[in-house]
Parts: sequence; C-alpha cells; structure tokens
Amino acid sequence: MAVYTVHEPRLRGASAPEPERFVFVRDGFYFWASLVGPLWMLRHRMWLVLLGYGLLVAGLGWWLRHAQASAAIALSVNALLGLLIGFEAGTLRRFTLARRGFANIGIVVGDDIDLAERRFFDAWIRKSAPGGPAPRGDAAAPASTMRMPQAPSDVLGLFPEPGASA
Repeated sequence: MAVYTVHEPRLRGASAPEPERFVFVRDGFYFWASLVGPLWMLRHRMWLVLLGYGLLVAGLGWWLRHAQASAAIALSVNALLGLLIGFEAGTLRRFTLARRGFANIGIVVGDDIDLAERRFFDAWIRKSAPGGPAPRGDAAAPASTMRMPQAPSDVLGLFPEPGASA
C-alpha cells in the first residue's frame, strides 16, 4: 500500500474547489528521479529545485576536482546524490507545490493512484454532503471510540493486587 499526500490548488475565483486540479504525491522512492533527476524535475516543472540541483552538482564537481578525487569517488558521490534525489523526490515535489500555493489537505492510502483518488474523493464527498451517510468504522472513526480504555484498578504491571510479588 502506498501513502499519498493530497494537495489542493488555490481557488481561482470559483466558490468550490476543482477536484480535477488536485495533486496526489506518493511517499516513497522515485526510481526515475534517481536515475534521471534533471529530466524528472523538468517534467514536473520544478524550476527552483532544478536550479538548486544544478548548483549542487556544479559545486560538488568543482570540489572533487579541486580535491583531486579519483573517478571512482566522483562516480560514487554522483550515485549517492542520485539516491538522495530518489528518496527525497516526493518531498521536493511537495515543496514545489507549496510554493505554488497548493494546500496539503490530507493523506490517503491505496494500492495505486486510482484507488487512492477514489478513496479520497469518496470521503471528501461524504464529508461535504449535508445529511450524507455516516462514515463507516474503518474510514473515519469518531473521536469517542478512539480513546484509551481506563484501567479498572490502581494496579499497574503484572500483579493483580497491590504489594503482591512473585
């Protein structure tokens, strides 16, 4: 099961949000961002992230040449940077969306993006519809059922009576 964050764009003069403009960002490792980071950033229009990546690569390249590092070290530094980009790609995308004015409005879990979208919009419609059906127990449990049970006695631990020992 993948975890997705849901981002809602700024309202454009409309009184209601436009569901087709919502963005779902998967949490986890992005293979293509790791393999071809700059192209992945261009595809998602992450201009500021791409600029920072370019400056970081240029700075690392200059530092490695200045330190007279071997080609193996330079290759391993670039591979580690690619792995870092792959692991943090979702965070970088969320950063870009936040800069564009998108609001993070929730988290949804699903096997794939289609199921995650369906789950989110089902819950969103139920929540926004007045007098709609009550949510099922697994979707959104009421706060009263989520409290910790109270201890029946003043004893904590494995012994049923105060002062008892094994």
